[in-house]
Amino acid sequence: MIKFEKKQILLMFMFLSSLYSYSQKETVAPIQFGDMNQWMVRKISESRVIGGNTKYLYEIASGDTLIDKPYKNTKSPWAVSSVLAKVKGVTKTSVTVFPEKRDNGYCARLETRIEECKVLGLFSIKVLASGTIFLGEMVEPITGTSDPQSKLVTGIPFTQRPNALEYDYKVVTGGLCIKATGFSKQSQLQEKDMAETQLLLQHRWEDADGNVFATRVATAWERFDKTVEAWQNKHRLSIHYGDISKQAYYRSYMDLKSGDNAYYTRNSKGKMVPIQEIGWANENEDITHIVLQFSSSNGGAYIGNTDSRLWVDNVKLVYNH
Repeated sequence: MIKFEKKQILLMFMFLSSLYSYSQKETVAPIQFGDMNQWMVRKISESRVIGGNTKYLYEIASGDTLIDKPYKNTKSPWAVSSVLAKVKGVTKTSVTVFPEKRDNGYCARLETRIEECKVLGLFSIKVLASGTIFLGEMVEPITGTSDPQSKLVTGIPFTQRPNALEYDYKVVTGGLCIKATGFSKQSQLQEKDMAETQLLLQHRWEDADGNVFATRVATAWERFDKTVEAWQNKHRLSIHYGDISKQAYYRSYMDLKSGDNAYYTRNSKGKMVPIQEIGWANENEDITHIVLQFSSSNGGAYIGNTDSRLWVDNVKLVYNH
């Protein structure tokens, strides 16, 4: 029988502990512009027929003030739900994302709001819009209200394998949702509005006809059903790889995005097409794209509560080694 001296046992314990610590090392990598400290101002003159107001939109990007022009993000990976629309010659804006002072920098404030459009006092259209920031592109100018997802390039190229999403947040949940599409009477719904964070890692490909397909490699998703007034710093959301549909934390809203629920992208031919998620990928599948978005409301287009707010700051990805 081999006998160990106390000193040998101590050294062995220290060695094993160092191996454990090494295995648990992690890297926390900021997403570009994710500190929310850089904002580009857009100055838009709305059409006189709807009042001729001057509106200010804010993009998570650097650059000089952009006046009366569509925005295309060439330096920043972020897009926002605030948008310039030109429908039948009428220029209108929707503003739902704002920079807000925080300590020595800024954060992003996402608001669910009613946008009203009055034409010469003849009629008034009210549309509900939630505040959202996401990795991708808003296709401007918006020229119609049908199929809202087709105006968003959702996700950006990405090949890494993070273990968690880290960010600071606080939230105000607004109560029961309303639905306001502008084309029918505003209606009260019986579902509670919630802020939402989602991150999807996908393996995408395009066929010869320009159709885009994807499998879901990993998922991170959470909804906030309670107001949290104090900043929650370095909040972490775990990223789960593979098929999560049988896991205890799985919810129906985490399902594959396809059919009428599909996100959109621009294919190699320059056409906006749906991204059809056709299955759950093996957890070791190669990753080609990341989808990441934060929203003040979770109900989708034209659904939410106008008291809902979500503040976001310091967005980062966590990697374990």
